[in-house]
Amino acid sequence: MEDLIKCEEESSNIEIVNNVKSQILGDEEIFDLAELFKVFGDSTRMKIINALIIQELCVCDIAQITNSTSSAISHQLRVLKQAKLVKYRKEGKSVFYSLDDEHVKEIFEKGREHLEEV
Repeated sequence: MEDLIKCEEESSNIEIVNNVKSQILGDEEIFDLAELFKVFGDSTRMKIINALIIQELCVCDIAQITNSTSSAISHQLRVLKQAKLVKYRKEGKSVFYSLDDEHVKEIFEKGREHLEEV
């Protein structure tokens, strides 16, 4: 197994290495992407996203659907809003949440597709 991770002192694939290095994302972009995926790393937030794929909902409805408290859901929605994954609209005193855009659903669905392949 140890042989698989050894490299020659100087890479014989310098052209390949330089090509990849010229195209790879910068550190700041990689950091932002990692932070985005961290948001997806919580099962409650994933339940919220799954529910919002189906329909726009208020905090109380999301709390019932996820068997959680309104306070806990409000906290998770704040995280999702900061990551620009959900948005809200006010209707009178009511606040309704929905996915920020179609990309959120696509990320969720791609994850499901990947799991189904395994």
